[in-house]
Amino acid sequence: MTGIIKVKSISVILAGLLCSSIATSSELTHDFKNPSFSGQGFSNHVLTIDQIEQQRKKEIREKREADAAKAKREADSTTLAKFLNNVESRIYATISKQLVDNMFTGSENSGTVQVQGATISWIKDVSTDMITLTVVEDTGTTTTLTVPIGTWAF
Repeated sequence: MTGIIKVKSISVILAGLLCSSIATSSELTHDFKNPSFSGQGFSNHVLTIDQIEQQRKKEIREKREADAAKAKREADSTTLAKFLNNVESRIYATISKQLVDNMFTGSENSGTVQVQGATISWIKDVSTDMITLTVVEDTGTTTTLTVPIGTWAF
């Protein structure tokens, strides 16, 4: 029986030797994965972070602008805003009608009116049958319109 135990022991030892591998070791080192600590690829890391920050700022700015535009649209579409806009249009239409009536059918040869900082003046030259309308805005921009009197009709 001792022969069988020896053979089994030798077999176990041989099997263990055949299955084992050689163990080696090296020095343990630690590398940081974050480029902020390691310095490797730091420029790309910083550029990526900057790009993300810029995109986020742009998104925030665009959201603010969109919200402001939405609020303005909502304010302009109220019943009161529509009413005031209509009244304002009718007032300007009445002023312009009175101005045109005075230019073409009135006995006066000139006139001036102030409208929201702009000066509107006209001169009728009966010798040339022309009316010159001049609009000077509060910014100093001048627009001149020359209209013939009685030489055209609808």
